[in-house]
Amino acid sequence: MQTIDEVRRQNLEVAIKRMGSAARLADASGTSPAYISQIKNRTPDSKTGRPKAMGDDMARRIEVALGVQSGWMDQQHGPTPFPQVFDENVKPAPMGTRPIPVISSIQAGALRDIENPYEPGDGYAVEYTDDMTLSRWAFCLDVEGLSMAPRFQPGDRLFVDPERSPSPGNFVVARNGSNQATFKKYRPRGMDTNGNEIFELVPLNDDFPTLRSDQEKLIVLGVVTEVKQRLV
Repeated sequence: MQTIDEVRRQNLEVAIKRMGSAARLADASGTSPAYISQIKNRTPDSKTGRPKAMGDDMARRIEVALGVQSGWMDQQHGPTPFPQVFDENVKPAPMGTRPIPVISSIQAGALRDIENPYEPGDGYAVEYTDDMTLSRWAFCLDVEGLSMAPRFQPGDRLFVDPERSPSPGNFVVARNGSNQATFKKYRPRGMDTNGNEIFELVPLNDDFPTLRSDQEKLIVLGVVTEVKQRLV
């Protein structure tokens, strides 16, 4: 009877063929082509001298990349391990490797007042992204209300990076003097007599008012870098 390592190694070769190359499988499962090659070729571990084995976490990530059920990598399969597909016009998307906490608007409003960045588990949910350029302070917020409709709807999830400076036309999250957070389009409007930048926070829905930093206290918390939208 084959060991779990042998079964996983056989299924790894099937997965590579399925994805088209080891590099594509590595990218989709959030690892390196070198790691895939080491497992496939039974490269000896530098510490133990035994062939490198695939761990449970990597097996599950490959299953996600392939779009198969959990445990598929641990089972022996026949000559057709994947069901025939009539019109396969999609491929597995790369699995995000960076966890980003989803926080409340109240937490976002007080973000500049905390000393340590959020850790996974601090929010009420976690999202994953493959954008490794996001700062350690990045967080997610859920859209509420219709001020940014029709482009953005309630339930859409925003990825926000507080370390990025806004440019004209960027979408941003900002807070007012009461630590309430809002999501709007950023529009600079020059400088005041004290050299402070004046900017507007513009809704996409004309039924809602534009906010101005020279009329009320507004602080940009971060730039929206990505949006996860619901289709239904």
